Amino acid sequence: MRLWSIHPKYLDTKGLLGLWREGLLAQKCLLGLTKGYVNHPQLIRFKQTSNPSLYIGTYLYYVYLEGIRRGYRFNLSKIKTYDLTLEKIPVTVGQLRYEYQHLLNKLKTRSKTHYELIKDLKEIEPHPLFKIVPGEIEPWEKVNFQYR
Repeated sequence: MRLWSIHPKYLDTKGLLGLWREGLLAQKCLLGLTKGYVNHPQLIRFKQTSNPSLYIGTYLYYVYLEGIRRGYRFNLSKIKTYDLTLEKIPVTVGQLRYEYQHLLNKLKTRSKTHYELIKDLKEIEPHPLFKIVPGEIEPWEKVNFQYR
């Protein structure tokens, strides 16, 4: 499961569609509707909010908007609840940089065209539910490649 902290606009088609599916699975987990993945590290920051299901629904809503912008037909009714006025969740600049590099690594083999489009970004925007704060990679992240 990967619930990207970077803005969904950076994802290629496969990445965005995967994020939609993973977000829906995360929503089920946080609503207590599944037994699997409930302790997945990617869910920690949502569990630390005042209303995890509302936050994951809001996260999904922004993914939905990106999908609609690209012409996909994501089903809004699959999002149980959302609120665009929620206080943003902090995400470290180190986490954003790590995820950007992680995405680039995936795109090198999956979509060279998309890789070329985003490989030279100087500033990485977060997913709209997050606000950038100073810091290194988040403690819950499972680092799976040499970073830096």
